[in-house]
Parts: sequence; structure tokens; C-alpha cells
Amino acid sequence: MRTDRTDANRDTRATGTGVLVIPDDAMVIVPVRNVVLFPGMILPLTIGREQSILAAQQAVKTERPVGILLQRDAEIETPGPDDLCLVGTVANILRYVTLPDNTHVIVCQGLQRFRVAEYLHGYPFPVARIGRIDEPEATDSEIEARLIQLRERALKVLQYLPQVSQELGNAVKGIAQPGALADLVASVTELKIADRQRVLESIDLTHRLDIVLACLLGRLEVLQLSRELDERTKASIDQRQREYLLREQLKSIQKELGEGDAGNVLEMQALRKAIADAQMPEEVATQANKELKRLEHMSDGSAEYSMLRAYLDWLVELPWQEPGPDRIEIADARRILDADHFGLDQIKKRIIEFLAVRKLNPSGHGPILCFVGPPGVGKTSLGQSIAKALGRKFVRASLGGVHDEAEIRGHRRTYIGALPGNIIQAIRKAGTRGCVMMLDEVDKLGSGIQGDPSAALLEVLDPEQNNTFRDNYLALPYDLSRMLFITTANVLDGIPGPLRDRMEIIHLPGYTQEEKLQIARRYLVGRQIDQNGLKQGQIELSDPALMALIRDYTREAGVRSLERQIAAVCRHAAVNIAEGTVSAMHVEESDLAGILGPSKFDNEVALRTGLAGVATGLAWTPVGGDILFVEASRTSGDGKLILTGQLGEVMKESAQAALTLVKTHAGSLGIDGDCFEKCSVHVHVPAGAIPKDGPSAGVAMFVALASLFTDRPVRNDTAMTGEISLRGLVLPVGGIKDKVLAAMRAGIERVMLPARNRRDLEEVPEEAKKRLEFVFLENVEDAVRHAIAR
Repeated sequence: MRTDRTDANRDTRATGTGVLVIPDDAMVIVPVRNVVLFPGMILPLTIGREQSILAAQQAVKTERPVGILLQRDAEIETPGPDDLCLVGTVANILRYVTLPDNTHVIVCQGLQRFRVAEYLHGYPFPVARIGRIDEPEATDSEIEARLIQLRERALKVLQYLPQVSQELGNAVKGIAQPGALADLVASVTELKIADRQRVLESIDLTHRLDIVLACLLGRLEVLQLSRELDERTKASIDQRQREYLLREQLKSIQKELGEGDAGNVLEMQALRKAIADAQMPEEVATQANKELKRLEHMSDGSAEYSMLRAYLDWLVELPWQEPGPDRIEIADARRILDADHFGLDQIKKRIIEFLAVRKLNPSGHGPILCFVGPPGVGKTSLGQSIAKALGRKFVRASLGGVHDEAEIRGHRRTYIGALPGNIIQAIRKAGTRGCVMMLDEVDKLGSGIQGDPSAALLEVLDPEQNNTFRDNYLALPYDLSRMLFITTANVLDGIPGPLRDRMEIIHLPGYTQEEKLQIARRYLVGRQIDQNGLKQGQIELSDPALMALIRDYTREAGVRSLERQIAAVCRHAAVNIAEGTVSAMHVEESDLAGILGPSKFDNEVALRTGLAGVATGLAWTPVGGDILFVEASRTSGDGKLILTGQLGEVMKESAQAALTLVKTHAGSLGIDGDCFEKCSVHVHVPAGAIPKDGPSAGVAMFVALASLFTDRPVRNDTAMTGEISLRGLVLPVGGIKDKVLAAMRAGIERVMLPARNRRDLEEVPEEAKKRLEFVFLENVEDAVRHAIAR
């Protein structure tokens, strides 16, 4: 659009009052969003853009009208000339108001249509030369017919619009000018902004009336459909209300006549009898009867009725009566434990002691037993054996991954779908208040914004408090003192201190190879034969084959992987027998490679310890003991120590202490002291993807470094564990039993232990004591003397 620069410069000169001078044939433009002002209409407009505020203030100061123009895209913050429509409305500002929140509002009265001729530059707001558009006169009979049709259709639309004043209808009836009526109807009937702008831009009356009539027709159809839907909905609601009132009146009449709903009466009578037969404590029975009275006066269609009925069902079905005495026979208990488990002599001894005390003092509060050990060693089956020995029912509640306190204590009844916690649910399932309940994986409890489940367990596992345990759903005391709780865990670190203090910890170690062989022969093979559809005699595994499975295809503390391998052998036999190729199979050690593939575990000790700088250590893991290798190497450098293998902070400190000790004992070891400054030492522990930490690898690190600098290899039949101090002492560590069993599984012949761990050998199985040679260390000199070959 062309702009006259000379005129613009002349027009922008200021007067003595500071008001800009605007030519007579030009007008201040106020862009608006989503608003179309028609001639003859009065409309308040909220303005917030700085240029719009300046434009309105200029118009008020000079007492001149403004041009209201719709911008094409409402998202544009600072519209230019090309962003505004060409046709707008000349308006007088009747009032300018600044609200307390600094919002500016102008009340405008539309006067006449105008068309933009050109925009002028040099002003802080839009200014344009315009051409005013006069309203055409109505002289055509077709226009008169359209006027009548528009008036009738507009009145129909107004009938459907909410909160329409009678004055507006009278105004529609009284306007005789077609153009004015079209503008009024377009302004008040909620047409789309684009349609309103089309009406404003239509100068020809016939075209303008046709646009408004077409828009009103679509609007009328929508309003009629909406009214029909409202009437249907109202009729449906009115019908339901009528049925409800009639049903309530019917109940009142039946109550007066003494008739009532026979089915509901029988149901309430059965529920009342069940409450009386449940042998509830007095407090519980009082609450149950109170809720039953509320239930009798409720409509069975209400939401509270089903909630209250479910609550009473829980109260009735829970076992409240006192459980009978335990039938404990110590000889039978020994027989059950021996039949269900091989080995675990110390564990069985403690369980027999526990049962004996329960027999002599049935009312006493015994300890809460917590079985801690790697997976697959029989923790859950021990709980089942205890329940069998006591003659009680056994229930199990898994706590692994529970992070909501409501899982223990339940949800309050105010919540939709509320239920009691796992404790009450398990008791209902058992049907007795004297069951044996195993809380499995107690070390894997979590905590979050829903609370700490371990804190809720404190009351459950405290014999002094659990006789009045309150579940949030029941909101009544429930006696848990006659129950026998047993917990299991893989590691103690995951159990909070206060909870651990309420339990007696019983450690279950891993099995030796001989024990695994007996377990496989007595339990696992027969169970897998049955599960795989075989019959006794159709498959037989020799002892060498089972031992090969234990030694070459599994490496674990428990027997779960062993059972899976036995299942694989049984499945292979099932396929052959089902095909009819054989009628029975006898599996020897040589057959395993063809069935299971090559062995999965090799004896890596001889291979890895053939070089100087490599030592075999013993480690403890949550799934049992294991061996690890400490590898040391040196290169020319500046004495820097490099540690790799994803070592924890404690293990890194052990490596630094080991290097310092080697430097300290350089003379006695025959090492040139100057060599430490001329080389860099790299200590690596393989299996780098597995995090490792703890001080027990200190001896292995010292021996590896001593072997490296003396250039003498470590004995390949020896593994070691122990913490070292800077004084050269070998300090005691934990997990001796698991580490010794891991050494035996790996084919180690000699085990070096701290001297102060000698007492821990009492827990080591006799088989391990016979097969292994034990060397006890007082200091690091003992470790070098016994580990490094001369």
C-alpha cells in the first residue's frame, strides 16, 4: 500500500499541548481480536496493547472518532497493515475507563462503515486515510421479503437463547431498515467472527440479508437440536425421580402394613444370625449391629448400601473365635523337618527349640523368626514345615515391591473400592486366627508418598502391641497375638533397624555339592518327573550326571537353577518318549552335552592364576558366596594407581592401602624401592559390569601387588579373604560360610582366612572342612608366605 512520506512528515508535527496532529481525512485505527462492531451498536472493548491504548487516548483528547478494525489472525501481537481487515466501523468513544488492575476499557458506539484507503507512517499507533461507506436505501420488493423472513427467523432464534430480554425482541420487531436489522441480528445471535465480518463487509443489502439468513438457519437447527436433547434428559431424570418417590412410598406403605420386601427381610435376618454366630468381641459385635440397623433403613440402590454390606461381610467372614491349642510333638516335628529338608542341621535345631518352647508355654510370646539367605535355599518351605509341625494352616503374604502403607493397614472405608490390608486378607483366607503367616521378601519393602509399610509392620510384629491391631478398613481392634509370624529376606541391609530389632535372625547358607546331590536325588528329580508327565522308571539320572549338572551347569547357593536344568533333561526325555523313539531313558554324564549343550561354567582358577600379579579372592553376594580375581599390572609411568572394575569407595581404599603396605614391606619382599616411582600400577577386578565394594578383598589385593613386584605367581589352588590395616594386620570379615562354600564349588583346595575368623568355621559344613585346607593369617607377611610360590 503506497504511503505519502511528505504528508506523513507533515502530519506528525506536535502541537503545543503534546497532542499529535492527524489529517482530517485520516483516522486513528484500533485493532481488535474476535470482536466485530456494527453501526448502531454500543459495545465495551478491553484494550491492552500499548499502541491501542495510545490510539484511544489520542481519540479522547482530540474528541475524534476511531476506526475499529478486526485483525485476521488473533494470535499476532503487533499486527501490521496487511494483518487487518479492510472494512471496519467508525465509532465514538463514549467512555474511557481504567480499572484498578490497570485494565483499559473503552465503550464504543458504532456510527458508519468505512474502508481503508492507505495507512500513514510516523505515528505510534495505526493511522489510515479512510473512505466512509453510506448505507444504501431499500427500494426493492425482494429486499422487503427478505426483511420479513429475517425478522421471523431472528425471533425464533431469540426464543432459544438463554437470558434474552424482552426489549431485544421488541427492537427486532420495530426496526424497519433492512441493513440495520441485519446488523443487529448478526451482533446478538452469536454468529462466528468470520460470518460477522462478512456481514460487515457486505454493502449490498440483498447480499447482506442472504448471509445473515443462511447463518441464522444453521444456528436455528443447532439450537433446536440442543433444546430437544435437554428436554429428553430432563424427562429421563424426571422419570427416575418419579420412580424413586413411588418406590419410597411403596416401602412406607408396606412397612405400615407389616409386609415389606420378603427377600430383603430374609437377607437381613441371615446377616443378623451370621453376626451372632461369628463370636465377635463385644466392641465388634456392637459396631456390627449398629451398622446393620443403618443398612436396614437404606435403599438397596444407593452407593452406601453396597459399601456397608461389603463391610459387614468382612466382619462376618473374619475368624474372631479363639484358636485351639497347638498339637506339638517334637518327634513328629523332627520327622517332618528331616523329610522336607536335607541338611540345615543348625536351622532345624533352632526350629525344634522354638517348637519345644511353644509346647511348654503356649501363652508365651515367642520370637518372630526371620530366615535370611540367598534365593533357593528353602526359606519358604521351612515356614510350611513349621506350620505342618504345629498342625496350623499356612498363608503367605509377599511384601516385595510394596510401597504403600495401606497394603499393610488397609484403606479407609470412605474411599471407593476400599479393602483391608494384606494381613487381614490373609487371615480371612486362612479362616483361623491361629495360622502361620509368612511375610516373604521383607527386605524389599519400599516407601513413598503413600507412607512407609515397614513402619506399619512394627505393630504387626510386636507381640506386646499386636493384640489390638487396627486395620484402617475395619476401624476395630483385631487380636494377632495368637498368630505365628515368620519373615524371609535375602539380605539384612534392606530391613530397617527398628523392624530388624523385633525379629530373631536365622541365617541360611548355601548348600555344598554333596548336599545338592542329595536334594536333587530325594526331591527335585521326582518332582520334575511328575510335572513333566513322566512315570517312575521312564527316566533315570545317574549320580555322575547329577554331579555334572551341579558342577558344570549351575553355580548358585540354592537349588533353583539345578531344578531348571533337571526339568530340561526331563523335557528332552518326554519328547523322545512321546515320539515313540524310546520307552525309557538313562542319562549319564556324557549325555548332558547333547541335551543341554556345552557346560556353562569352567574352572577358571588355573587359567587365571598362572601369571604374576593375579590373586583369587572370596566375596559375599546376596545370592551366596563367589570368587573374584584381582589382577595387577604395571607400566612405565609416574607412580599413579589406576583402579577399574566398577569398585566402590571402600574397595578403592583397600587397593590404596595394599599398595602402601607393599611399599612399606619392599625390603622384606626383595623389591627395589625406586621402582614404585618409575611405574604406574593398574589394579582391575574382572566382571566390570557388576558393582563391587567392601573391605574383604584387601588381602587379595596385597598378595596380587606383592606377586606383581616380586614377579612370582600366586598359588593357583588358593583363595583368600580378609581386611588389611596399614600396620599390616589381617582383620576379620563376614560371610565366611558362604565364601568357603563358594571356594569349594570353584575347585579351590586352600582357603586363607583371618585368624580371628577361626570361630566361624563351626558353621561350615563338615564336607567343606574335609575337602579344604584352611590357613589362618595374623598379618600380611603370613599371606605372602602361604600364597606366593617360592
